[in-house]
Amino acid sequence: MVWRARYELGQGRSEVNGVGSATTSPLESRWRHSVLRTVSRPDLLRRVNAVAVLLVAVDVAAVAAAATRFAPDAGWTAVVVASLLGVRAASRLYRRRLWLSWLHDVPRSVCATAVAFALVTMVGLIGQAPPGATARAQWSVLVFAALSEPARLGVFAFGRWCRRKFHRCDRTIVVGAGKVGVDLVGAMIAHPEFGLRPVGFVDPEPALDRSVLPVDLLSEELADAITRLGVGTVVLAFSHARESSVVDSAITAHRLGCTTLVVPRMFELYQDGPDIERLRSYPLMRLGTAPTSRPSWWVKRGTDVLLAAVALVVLAPVIALCALAVLLESGRPVIFRQVRVGMDDQPFVLYKLRSVRMRGEDDSQVTWSVVGDRRVGPVGRFLRSTSLDELPQLWNILRGDMSIVGPRPERPGFVREFSAIHELYWARHRVPTGLTGLAQVHGLRGDTSIVDRSRYDNYYIANWSLWLDVKILLQTVGELLCRRNR
Repeated sequence: MVWRARYELGQGRSEVNGVGSATTSPLESRWRHSVLRTVSRPDLLRRVNAVAVLLVAVDVAAVAAAATRFAPDAGWTAVVVASLLGVRAASRLYRRRLWLSWLHDVPRSVCATAVAFALVTMVGLIGQAPPGATARAQWSVLVFAALSEPARLGVFAFGRWCRRKFHRCDRTIVVGAGKVGVDLVGAMIAHPEFGLRPVGFVDPEPALDRSVLPVDLLSEELADAITRLGVGTVVLAFSHARESSVVDSAITAHRLGCTTLVVPRMFELYQDGPDIERLRSYPLMRLGTAPTSRPSWWVKRGTDVLLAAVALVVLAPVIALCALAVLLESGRPVIFRQVRVGMDDQPFVLYKLRSVRMRGEDDSQVTWSVVGDRRVGPVGRFLRSTSLDELPQLWNILRGDMSIVGPRPERPGFVREFSAIHELYWARHRVPTGLTGLAQVHGLRGDTSIVDRSRYDNYYIANWSLWLDVKILLQTVGELLCRRNR
């Protein structure tokens, strides 16, 4: 209800600024700063990992040599190539890594090759291949392994040599100027073969004196330091700063496209795993890359355009009928335009079917909700309850202002207000806003908790995948049909 949002706004003002204070909170300052500053992402070419490219190259060469020599025909060649390269890519054998150890990677590589061998065998059994054809394809997989593994050993050795000799290392900032942070920087300096070159610390409350730090303690904000120094990796070590500040640092690095590594709590007991790197004796947890930097994001964008275009064509009669109903009830204009905040805090014009009668000055930018507003007639109530008033936003999706699934866009005034009150509300703008979202399918529509919405939105960004989008779309259909959370 309306009181909930207003209560949260009131509570936030008291907690952040104090009663009657006109000061600006740090979160609001950061939001304003991010609006004015153009986000600078690391150059794509500089971010290409040479070791990963070489690992792909040697595997392609090995599979080409093995399949050409042993595969019985072109069809079997395609099966062998697809099985080997597909399984090995899915096993993340071509990932970016700090620790260039062939021995450490051998179990993963052998398992991937064994799975590819099983797939080739299964294709032969299901396809009832001629006698000897399956055996020749299996031999091509074994020959691939015999060629690939020594080549991978050479790539790892060459990578370590290049890092030591030519300093082919990522410029790195360590967040946390304590004992652990200093030890990490010392390991980076002494062992450049791990591919990290420390350029500074960021810590508002350093545990050690500035004079004993092996690299500079930077006085600027993390985002500015990343941009100025061309940083590619951010390591989050222990700091005396508030935990929320460390989370802010992780999100900032994530948003600017940096590789983000975190020293986990109780790291002495931490086991190696798929997302764990090693810097000497320190385990570092690698956070996932920003959703917008992944190849699958282009699939999402293409799907958005296709579905929005088809939906606009199919639903054109429905939109026309709704527009006619609005026209008959309250006259022009039929389409309501409102400024909202999208990805990277950029404003855009959002389109909706008007559900509120126009009487005097437009207060839509400062009025939180129209629940109980007498200006909402029967047609407006129907459009809002069925979400039919949102259909013109399909045009926003085609234009690229929005996505089908993402955090719901909010008005600039409320974004400033909520960013000043609720920690990490500003972080929702790391991806495009959406027609529907994870918060909405969990009943957080209209006058509901801003804190809960922000948590759901940031969870969505941290765990984004194409399958998560599909689940949200299916849940949205269920909400529209069953209206459980209305």
